[in-house]
Amino acid sequence: MPVYPNLLNQQFEADEPNQVWVADITYIWTKEGWLYLASVMDLFSRKIVGWCLSERMTKELVIKA
Repeated sequence: MPVYPNLLNQQFEADEPNQVWVADITYIWTKEGWLYLASVMDLFSRKIVGWCLSERMTKELVIKA
């Protein structure tokens, strides 16, 4: 799997909405097993602009978010 350059270089600021989005994947333990939450956040507003929850961590999980 390719590793892409860190374009933000730890500068987590934005001057306007939709200028910079960041993504994360979180593992959540439940009685039935692990769930995977992929989320996309707008750095300016700090609002979640997309998310997806799945029983499997796949590329489709991130694409759907």
